[in-house]
Amino acid sequence: ITNGNDTKKFKGEDKLDGAPSRVLHIRKLPGEVTETEVIALGLPFGKVTNILMLKGKNQAFLELATEEAAVTMVNYYSAVTPHLRNQLIYIQYSNHKELKTDNTLNQRAQAVLQAVTAVQATNAPISGTTVSESAVTPAQSPVLRIIIDNMYYPVTLDVLHQIFSKFGAVLKIITFTKNNQFQALLQYGDPVNAQQAKLALDGQNIYNACCTLRIDFSKLVNLNVKYNNDKSRDYTRPDLPSGDGQPALDPAIAAAFAKETSLLAVPGALSPLAIPNAAAAAAAAAAGRVGMPGVPAGGNTVLLVSNLNEEMVTPQSLFTLFGVYGDVQRVKILYNKKDSALIQMADGNQSQLAMSHLNGQKMYGKIIRVTLSKHQTVQLPREGLDDQGLTKDFGNSPLHRFKKPGSKNFQNIFPPSATLHLSNIPPSVAEEDLRTLFANTGGTVKAFKFFQRDHKMALLQMSTVEEAIQALIDLHNYNLGENHHLRVSFSKSTI
Repeated sequence: ITNGNDTKKFKGEDKLDGAPSRVLHIRKLPGEVTETEVIALGLPFGKVTNILMLKGKNQAFLELATEEAAVTMVNYYSAVTPHLRNQLIYIQYSNHKELKTDNTLNQRAQAVLQAVTAVQATNAPISGTTVSESAVTPAQSPVLRIIIDNMYYPVTLDVLHQIFSKFGAVLKIITFTKNNQFQALLQYGDPVNAQQAKLALDGQNIYNACCTLRIDFSKLVNLNVKYNNDKSRDYTRPDLPSGDGQPALDPAIAAAFAKETSLLAVPGALSPLAIPNAAAAAAAAAAGRVGMPGVPAGGNTVLLVSNLNEEMVTPQSLFTLFGVYGDVQRVKILYNKKDSALIQMADGNQSQLAMSHLNGQKMYGKIIRVTLSKHQTVQLPREGLDDQGLTKDFGNSPLHRFKKPGSKNFQNIFPPSATLHLSNIPPSVAEEDLRTLFANTGGTVKAFKFFQRDHKMALLQMSTVEEAIQALIDLHNYNLGENHHLRVSFSKSTI
């Protein structure tokens, strides 16, 4: 069919109006496509029992074990446009109720089918077939649990769908916030796809140096999605309601995201998923409007920190520690509850970031709790009122790390760790000097290493995360002489 109207007609009417059948007719296949690729379209939805390739016509018939599996597959691909080798293809019910194939003609297809079915049944690698690499290890849950660390830009359900679809048909996604962290449950049709996605994606960054994926198998084997909106979606059931009181993403922002996230697999970017900085900047701009899950638009900028060591804590020490994750504007230690403080960050993303990284860490021997405050700003004391130095305005501090847009510091935000990254070290300062300096903060220096190319930088490892937090508070901006102030941040490396 070459004429355009027919294609339109096919895409809309035939695909859905034909009576359901477990045989599907697939059209507009790329010329060099293989049986395995066509079979792979159907695998997530159930067992594929037969295939007939019509090479000259760029068409194929695919037979699934049950009509229900075929219906799920057609529904899924009406919500998610099917592609093979980046070419749009069309899937509809066939008029045939089953495929009767002449085995001599179709031997190759049958061989591939048997190999694939064997892999599906046993997950045992089969040598000599095109599909052995998809056999990884014994089947686990088709549902993955995904946690996103270093969430500097918002990660939407659509971004997850785009990344994870590379490994097979994604049937359902549910996103939520738990322990102040953005998490998702994502269901494939087949545990093999989940296995491959976990192997490929666990530990990868979605955007440059942030939004790190942590992936595990869920104990659930099936997700129950009630609503299709920006928090949850069932791609096999486009008919679900969007639910009340949960506005879907503003279409303009959704469109901007779709545009940006189509850059997810930019060749030559930092990691397989890295988005170039322009896109990250656009995502950040949208983030101000979209807001993080559970944070009002624009984001709550004020944090409440409790269980502080009231003998030791000062506005300056909170400024330094929270300043690793954003530009602290004001700190107020509560007058009648000195183990608690309010900290105002520059924006909602920074407060979210500081909260997810510092809640539950130890500062001055106590495990601190960090939550979003209901206050919108931190009030400064009235003129002439002495509040004993409990409130401090850091709005114009020269020590803000994130003032410059696109600063390298945005890419070096890591959870508190025992290893510290030191920079701005003058040439006259030797390893011994730094080891002594850091040992004086009350901890033990376990390892030290100058960067090979650049002696201005080094890694230094304390024996615990708590000691490293203490050392950072004490020594960030320490004057090493020759007008060099030491810069200290957490590292993701170990020595």
